[in-house]
Amino acid sequence: MPGTLYVVSTPIGNLADITLRAIETLKIADLIAAEDTRHTNILLKKYGIKTHMTSYFEYNKIQKGDYLLKLLNEGKSVALVSDAGTPGISDPGYNIIRLCIDNGIPVVPIPGSSGIIAALTISGKPTDEFTFAGFLSPKPIKRKNQLKKLYDEKRTIILYESVHRLEKLLIDILDVCGDAEVVVAREVTKKFEEIRREKVSLSIEHFKTHKPKGEFIVII
Repeated sequence: MPGTLYVVSTPIGNLADITLRAIETLKIADLIAAEDTRHTNILLKKYGIKTHMTSYFEYNKIQKGDYLLKLLNEGKSVALVSDAGTPGISDPGYNIIRLCIDNGIPVVPIPGSSGIIAALTISGKPTDEFTFAGFLSPKPIKRKNQLKKLYDEKRTIILYESVHRLEKLLIDILDVCGDAEVVVAREVTKKFEEIRREKVSLSIEHFKTHKPKGEFIVII
């Protein structure tokens, strides 16, 4: 009998935002595959979890994917975790999940925190229809074309953006979408959480004088 891959959601900031089921799964798994073992070790120490870890990230996903598949075929259970939130969303978790599905390995979700949903629910934007586009291209022309395609859909749009490209993204939104009302969510659930709901032009002015810090979710 093959083992099981558990896709375990972990806190996106506040370590208290973890489910009892997630804690139990991390304790009973034979191995935890973590995007960053140092980061995950903070969580494991808080909850007294002593399960062995191995790294699984973008640059070793092929080699480690084969290794994890071998263990799963031997009947071992593996808990997959990302740096924060739900694995498989804008991270290499998708690859091992797909590999398990293709090889008949059971994949079980252990739901929990999600930055996308956390930001959307308090955004004040319509939640009946929305689209998540992750990180747009770092290339200006391609990023603008992506925004044009998204904006034509008229649904609430959710984006991730890095601290280094936030201002460029906001300027492109102004250019493509006009002075639309946006929500910029920074460090959601963390100590310095900040939610800005305003015209994109005001967000641009704000971040010109307040250097962006942390992780960002932008909702249009």
